[in-house]
Amino acid sequence: MRIAVFPGQGSQSPGFLAPWLDVDGARDRLAQYSEWSGVDLIAAGTEWDADRIRDTQVAQPLIVAASLLSWNALPGRDHVGGVAGHSVGEFAAAAAAGILSEQAALTLVGIRGRAMAEAAAIAETGMSAVIGGDEASVLSRLDELDLAPANYNGGGQLVVAGAIGALQALAAEPVAGTRVIPLQVAGAFHTRYMAPAVETLRAAAAEVAASEPAVAVWSNRDGRAIDDGSAFVDLLVDQVASPVRWDLCMSAFADAGVSGIVELSPAGTLTGLAKRALRGVPAVAVKTPADLDAAATLLAADA
Repeated sequence: MRIAVFPGQGSQSPGFLAPWLDVDGARDRLAQYSEWSGVDLIAAGTEWDADRIRDTQVAQPLIVAASLLSWNALPGRDHVGGVAGHSVGEFAAAAAAGILSEQAALTLVGIRGRAMAEAAAIAETGMSAVIGGDEASVLSRLDELDLAPANYNGGGQLVVAGAIGALQALAAEPVAGTRVIPLQVAGAFHTRYMAPAVETLRAAAAEVAASEPAVAVWSNRDGRAIDDGSAFVDLLVDQVASPVRWDLCMSAFADAGVSGIVELSPAGTLTGLAKRALRGVPAVAVKTPADLDAAATLLAADA
């Protein structure tokens, strides 16, 4: 089985959408996505600087829009047997699987980004990546500092979140064998600090229709394949304040016999994780339209 995966926040970079504007219909599609999400996505993806596109309420719609733009341009996507997204990438996965319409996905992710930005403004919080070390020891240290695991990324990478002072204490006295890298994000995503955003998104999600998935789709909650569209949307909502279990998703890919992975734009992060955790499984990162042929070749090989 070949699958498509969709990246999360932090994968964007200044100007990364510029090459995609040469794809037929891209400007019109992005204009529509901008209207639905409430963000000028063409300007954000081609003109705005790193600080401006780091803003949660910009970054989230921008990433999902880029993923869907590249997904629609992907030749042979009918060969994709399953999809998954990392954090906000789950909205792109939901659209690719047919659970949500693109309009619903972009509308909801615009609401999600704004709600999470508002929640992040309530307290001074942040996130750090912890690389290496013994996971049990790291989790014990997090308990001591009242920090929380936010992303279990696999391959020896854990993203943690909480109060800035506690993150600084972790960096000052890291667990043996680890490196602590502060991340340039606005708050403690996927933790209890995001509870207000969950309620906002839940109310909005109640207004959209969910269909049954046309292909396999795995949830960040626990790596399970979900065959009920409404249940997947419920998990999308709850996931705002719960950890991303990408490690369990990758384990599920292995159990399902995944034999190739295509990561949609802005790509690179998830294929990097897969190369460490799913050794021997070919993966293509679709960073620009020039990568579409290689992705199509990978997909066709499993047809």
